[in-house]
Amino acid sequence: MSQTKPNYLKHHFLIAMPHMADPRFVNSLIYLCDHNEDGAMGLVINQPSDLHLADILEQLQPAVDLPGKVASFPVYNGGPVQTERGFVLHRGPEQWEASMDLGQLQLTTSRDILLDMAHGIGPSEVLLALGYAGWDAGQLDQELAENVWLSCPADLHILFELPSEERLLAAARSLGIDLRLLTSQAGHA
Repeated sequence: MSQTKPNYLKHHFLIAMPHMADPRFVNSLIYLCDHNEDGAMGLVINQPSDLHLADILEQLQPAVDLPGKVASFPVYNGGPVQTERGFVLHRGPEQWEASMDLGQLQLTTSRDILLDMAHGIGPSEVLLALGYAGWDAGQLDQELAENVWLSCPADLHILFELPSEERLLAAARSLGIDLRLLTSQAGHA
């Protein structure tokens, strides 16, 4: 008897279904940084916070003079886990002190990337988030089986080029789905 290999979704988007019961993830689009037999980790990429890069840098290195574009760079609510911890999802082959290679992207958690961004030498395609979304072993797989999430391959155009308020619907459209037409009522036939 052959075993079926699990279908892991690293470098995929998770699209919250309209009937999402967890208020922390209502209308969320998540980029999955990792998904394996031990669990999953991702960043919510469509919920900007009230913070900007200038606010974060003021905490790390006061009196840094930032160009306007860099100072106003948005910080996203990446998820409910470790909300005081920063994550920089970016494109580029550069490696900072604490970078994890995700294939097409990198995930960096060290402050050196923020300082490089402040000096205009950081990556050009970046998403900065505080906190992350995490699932224990088998938890995300169960939620997917219960149709809490839709998944699709990540699209870097959606991630880096679209305004945050357009990302969720654009990801669903990549599957041929108009989320606005789905009901938020869950039920069983």
